[in-house]
Amino acid sequence: MTSIAWVEGTVVLPDGLLPNGIVLANAGKIVAVDDRVKIPKGTAVISAKGRFISPGFVDIHVHGGGGADFMDGTVDAVRVGCRSHLRHGTTSIFPTTTTGSSEEIHAMILACQDASLSTIRGVHLYGPYFAENKVGCHSKAGCRNPERTEYESYFETGMVRIATCAAELPAATEFYRAARKSRCFITCGHSNASWSEMKSAFKAGMRHVDHFWCAMSSVPSVRERFGTPMQGSMTEFVLMNRHMSTEVIADGEHLAPELLEFAYQMLGPNRLCLVTDCNRALDMPIGRYRFGNIESGTWLENDGNVGRALSGSLASSVVGMDSMIRHFKAVTTASVSEVIRMASLTPAERTGISKKYGSLEVGKSADVLILSKKLHVERVFVSGIEHTI
Repeated sequence: MTSIAWVEGTVVLPDGLLPNGIVLANAGKIVAVDDRVKIPKGTAVISAKGRFISPGFVDIHVHGGGGADFMDGTVDAVRVGCRSHLRHGTTSIFPTTTTGSSEEIHAMILACQDASLSTIRGVHLYGPYFAENKVGCHSKAGCRNPERTEYESYFETGMVRIATCAAELPAATEFYRAARKSRCFITCGHSNASWSEMKSAFKAGMRHVDHFWCAMSSVPSVRERFGTPMQGSMTEFVLMNRHMSTEVIADGEHLAPELLEFAYQMLGPNRLCLVTDCNRALDMPIGRYRFGNIESGTWLENDGNVGRALSGSLASSVVGMDSMIRHFKAVTTASVSEVIRMASLTPAERTGISKKYGSLEVGKSADVLILSKKLHVERVFVSGIEHTI
């Protein structure tokens, strides 16, 4: 049966809510969204009474889950990680690298390619091009400056769709230009860049900053590099440049409510993305885990709320996108449709996949969630096919 209709629920649209709406799909694609739709005979009807009918989530920054890290470099690890996030509503995922050797990164990219999963939209080349003093929980041993032969070998796979590099590194602008030529969404992260370095990066194609306020420059940190007069940092550059976007980890551990509200007020739902930045400890017991490759990654402690490096500093989240939207909605003035937009359509738009994914609109893939009134994931559909959660 190829025709399916989700009915009697509140449909979450990019700009609002449609009470008692209907989403009709055929052969895996949405063919109608309205409160008055004639449902063809033989259509499978899914009642969402008292619930939300939501687009599937899009996670552009995620390292693993269910005990697996994408940097483990195996097809099984990729499948476990993607399946874990699917249970939390992520129907479009960009597996994300950490710092590591070229061999480890190539193995990760190949595993994502060989996994042949319908939810993978590309790889996020995140590590290894970080500033050493902003490496966070990533392994410093795997951190290095961009080198053309290496990064072009990643781009040549055709799998890299998001590319990150600290803007102040030698040859960073050459990296950005190569990434733009490969049609990647280009970001700056784990960086202590100044305003002028961000300006050069922007000219080369950079349009996004990873996890706002985390492992990024500030006016005081830039002053430590250059002295006086004090200069602008990544923060000011993003807030002033309307073409820039950023992301927040809304797990209740990384950022206080006032920072989430500030980001929402300053950037709005069209420029702010929600990400999980989740590690392998998602849905796993409290304890010690590797961040990155299972053999060479750094150690972190999952305390049940967040990952922490052994030094006590933050080391990525341990919860899925559904937790992010619930917390963001609870502590900010953003509406339900705005919060879900930040977890779906906005990242889809930034990464260039919004013609097919990210919202419940005619012609797009029928990636649909049934969410409870408290925004818990109850049912997950990818291209109209239900997945057990």
